[in-house]
Amino acid sequence: MIPSLSSITSRLRFRQLGLLVALEECGSVHRAAERLGMTQPGLTKALREVESTFGSELFVRTNQGVYPNELGQCLIRHARLMDADLGHLREEMNGVLRGSGGRVAVGSITGALHSVLIDAVSELRRLQPALAIEIRESTSLELLEAVNEGRLDVAIGRTTVTSNVEQFDYEPLMDEAVSVAVGPRHALARARRVTLPQLARYRWVFYPGNMPLRKLLEREFRQAGLDLPPYPIETSSSLVTMLMLKDDPKLVALVASATMDFCEEHGIARRLPLTIESRHEAFGIVTRRGARLSPAADMLVSCLRKAASKSAVTA
Repeated sequence: MIPSLSSITSRLRFRQLGLLVALEECGSVHRAAERLGMTQPGLTKALREVESTFGSELFVRTNQGVYPNELGQCLIRHARLMDADLGHLREEMNGVLRGSGGRVAVGSITGALHSVLIDAVSELRRLQPALAIEIRESTSLELLEAVNEGRLDVAIGRTTVTSNVEQFDYEPLMDEAVSVAVGPRHALARARRVTLPQLARYRWVFYPGNMPLRKLLEREFRQAGLDLPPYPIETSSSLVTMLMLKDDPKLVALVASATMDFCEEHGIARRLPLTIESRHEAFGIVTRRGARLSPAADMLVSCLRKAASKSAVTA
């Protein structure tokens, strides 16, 4: 049985939480002790103290090293959240003492970078010049994991990619249009009319199978009675997609329209005159359920809403 909350809080020290994280990341007592500047016996004793506090073993010991069991994984996840919250607390206190500043970490899917995030961050910097801002681009699933672990304050993405939707608060932001792209030297780059059967004969750059853009493309081909083109290049990186399109005049890709605008502006790729009939899923603002946003993060959310409204008007 897990001890009472008062028992845990009276015995647990923040340094012990860092020890658990180090053990998980290093995978061995020896490497974790070196990282923390401790002896192996000292670290082993400290681990036993933590396990005694919670009344249960938290790690599995093997000849190859140590790894957290289910309870250990649960505790380590919360240890990271507490560490992130303390870091945010320090930044916020520092900002209060200086009369401005603070820190905010935000992540975004590629399609939202050009359409809302960059404008929102520019507005945020105008309102709060002394603010430290961390920006991460990734897939929705990876962004949700970072939000859940406290490494991001806010994410712009989709919660439908996870089975743990209840862990997040979600606010719809805007729909995402998509475009079919080819490199500037592609045979169809200047075509006035293009059909999906035509494009099925070319090689494609696909997003991985679990991503919304990939599912949308599969649905589009299926509705047209076509098989997906064979031998694709699969990547979740928008940069890889853009570089491949520019380098190979035979490739085709499906990209967010905001990304397509950027590509055409810089001569990276061209938009084909083909309408994708399948509706793409909207994206929105994602935060950890129940988490209280810092003033900086709350200001960022307001800027995101404003940028989305502006983008919708100009679209």
